[in-house]
Amino acid sequence: MKFHTALCLPILALSAAKAEPGPDLPAITVRCGETGLLLRRASQWTPGRIDFRGKAMTTERSAYGTVFSFPGVGFIGTGHLENEPEPISSLAFFLDGKEVAEPTAEMSGERFRFVRESTVRDFRLRCEVELKDDRLYETTAVRTEADVPLTLVYHFMHAWNPTVSAFLAGSDDAPGEGEGGAFLDTEEEARKFHIKRRVDWVAVFDPTIGRFAVSRLLAAPEVAGNVSMIWNVPGTYRKYYLMCFDKKTVPAGFEGTWRMVTGFGEADADSWEEKAKALAAELASGPFQQE
Repeated sequence: MKFHTALCLPILALSAAKAEPGPDLPAITVRCGETGLLLRRASQWTPGRIDFRGKAMTTERSAYGTVFSFPGVGFIGTGHLENEPEPISSLAFFLDGKEVAEPTAEMSGERFRFVRESTVRDFRLRCEVELKDDRLYETTAVRTEADVPLTLVYHFMHAWNPTVSAFLAGSDDAPGEGEGGAFLDTEEEARKFHIKRRVDWVAVFDPTIGRFAVSRLLAAPEVAGNVSMIWNVPGTYRKYYLMCFDKKTVPAGFEGTWRMVTGFGEADADSWEEKAKALAAELASGPFQQE
């Protein structure tokens, strides 16, 4: 498995005295080309839904983004507010290269970028979401000055529709050893995790809307582990997680950046796998830029 070199993104100093920033809106919907993204205040301005060609690819009934799980405490971050808050230091919205000082409930353009800075206990986070060229780019930079024992970290959570019926996963260094299968709504398959290993890309297919999505990991610190999983919860979602630092301590002075790109397409049950593999290869050689 080969990743691009992780980006060095600055994580600005966070002021505990600063009130939570952000627009006085319950949600913001952004459309760029044929892709759309919902950002929700209720989940501390993390994604809430991903659309492609007018169809929702994911459910709003879940948490997205990055979440940490601490021993004896549980989850902290994004929509998980049951244990501790995730103080937000700053939010910034950019549309077609210009900062938007006062976002509106609906925005559209050719390119959108959102930057969110926050803290989770000893961790400082800088999370970026970008829509451009019908691709969704997600970047999370993490820094800590202290040793922090963890149960795990989940990055890039995507709550795909419960009507998603199948998945594929592959690694560039072993292209003939991919993995795929069907999601079943049976009692035996309920709440089962699929894949559960390191891969370069993961694809899912929803036959009810004739859409598929491919997510490719572009950058990740090797020390984190970076295990891809999809959780099958019938009637609720087929949820993707990138699991990192599984029962490990993040060392003091750690700075790491994860980056993922997700592309989309239309297909039927007979053609989606080949189209998904082609898109996975395309995403590997696509542009990798930061403003």
